[in-house]
Amino acid sequence: MSDLARFPDGFLWGAATSAYQIEGSPLADGAGPNIWHRFSRRKGAIDHGDTGDAACDHYRRWAEDVRWMRELGLSAYRFSIAWARVFPEGRGALNWKGVDFYARLVDRLLESGITPAATLYHWDLPAALDDRGGWTNPDVAGWFQDYARTMFERLGDRVPMWATLNEPVLVSDAGYVKGVHAPGHRSVREATAVARHLLLAHGAAVEAFRATAKGAIGIVVNLEPREPASDANRDVEASRRADLYFNRQYLEPVFTGRWPEGLGAILGESFRDFTPAESARVAAPIDWVGVNYYARRVTRAGPDPPLHADDVPPDAEKATDLGWEIHPEGLTRVLVEVTERHGKIPLYVTENGAAFDDPPPNRLGVVADPRRAAYLRDHLRAARAALDRGVDLRGYFVWSLLDNFEWQKGYSQRFGLIRVDFATQERVMKESGRFYRDVIASQGAAARD
Repeated sequence: MSDLARFPDGFLWGAATSAYQIEGSPLADGAGPNIWHRFSRRKGAIDHGDTGDAACDHYRRWAEDVRWMRELGLSAYRFSIAWARVFPEGRGALNWKGVDFYARLVDRLLESGITPAATLYHWDLPAALDDRGGWTNPDVAGWFQDYARTMFERLGDRVPMWATLNEPVLVSDAGYVKGVHAPGHRSVREATAVARHLLLAHGAAVEAFRATAKGAIGIVVNLEPREPASDANRDVEASRRADLYFNRQYLEPVFTGRWPEGLGAILGESFRDFTPAESARVAAPIDWVGVNYYARRVTRAGPDPPLHADDVPPDAEKATDLGWEIHPEGLTRVLVEVTERHGKIPLYVTENGAAFDDPPPNRLGVVADPRRAAYLRDHLRAARAALDRGVDLRGYFVWSLLDNFEWQKGYSQRFGLIRVDFATQERVMKESGRFYRDVIASQGAAARD
C-alpha cells in the first residue's frame, strides 16, 4: 500500500448530523420549541408539509445509531446540541433532562472509541429568544455566551472538539434575506444586523471556552468556489460580489476583526464597521476551521439585491438531485485558498456529501447508491490533493450519517450513509457506507482504488 495513498495517522474519519434534522421529539422531557419547529408549521414552508417532529427518532434511538457508527468504523462524530432542549426559554432555567441526553451520548461515543465533536448552533434558535428579536437583538451574543459556557461546564471535560456556529451565512441569508429557512424573514437590514451579532456571539463563546474548557474550538463555514459565467465585466463583478458575500463575509472577520473590503457596498446603508472592542471579540483566536463543501457556483449578473447575481444551473448529468454541481476539484481549491489567505491553521472538512434518489433495499437487503460512493471517492481524492499541497487537513466528515429532515426539502432528499425508512425507522447501511467503511479501514487508500 502506497504511503501517498494513505491519510496521516490520527486523521479523523467522521460523519456529521444536526439536532433538528435527526433527533425528533423536539418538545420531549421539558424541551422548548425552536424556530424550525415553528417554521415547519407555516403553510408551504416545507415540501409536503414535513416537520422534524419524528425525523430519525435519534432522541430515543441514539444508542442504536452509535452502534451504526461503530459498524462504519468512525473515529469521530460531529453532532449539534439543540439549544432549546437544554434551555427551553433560551436562557434562565436549565433543563437537566436535555443535558443528560447529550451527556449519555457523549459517554457512549467515548466508550466506543469515537471522538465527539459538538456544534453549539446549527440553526435551531429557541423560539422564546426569537420572540425577543432573536439574532437581530444585540443581547443575543450574551445569551449565546451563557448557553455555551453551560455546555462547556457540563461536557467540556469529555468533548475535545467544539464549533461555535455552523454555516452562519445561511442563517443570515436563507433565514433573513430569502426567507426560505427559519425564521422566514426577508430583510437585508435585518440580515446585516444578524451577521454582526452572529460573529459577536461566536467571539463571546470562544472567550467562555478559554475560561472554562480544554480542547479546541473553531467555527464551521460553507465555502463555494465562484466562477463568472463569462468574461464579461458584469459577470466577473457579479462573481466577485458573490464570493465576498458567501465565502468571505464570515471567515475574514474571524481572522482579522474586520469585514472584507467591499462588503458594505453590497449590503448598503445598514452596514457598519465593528468598534475596536467588537473587533477584538470577533477575532478571538480559534484553534481550527471547519469547511463544509458541496458545490462550485457559476455566477452571472442578475437583477436581485443585495448581490445582483444569479447562479447558472449545472448540467443535470454533473449534478446531484438537489441540482448542486459535482465538482470535486473545488474542495481542493477552497482548502488551499483558506490556507494561503489565513495561514496554516488546522482545517477539517466538516461536511461533504450528496443527495441522490436512492432505491429501497433490494431482496438481499442492499441499498445500491453508486453515485454517492463515486462522489465520496472523488472528493476524498480532492482532500488528499489538498494535503499534498501543504494544507493542514486533520479530518473528513461525511454529510450525513443518516438520511434525515433536509430543511425546506423535508424528507424528499437523502444524504445518508445509512438509509432510514421514515415510516418504520429501520436503518440499513448503503453501499456508500460500505465504501466509506473500507476507506476508513485502509486509512484512505481505498479511495485511490
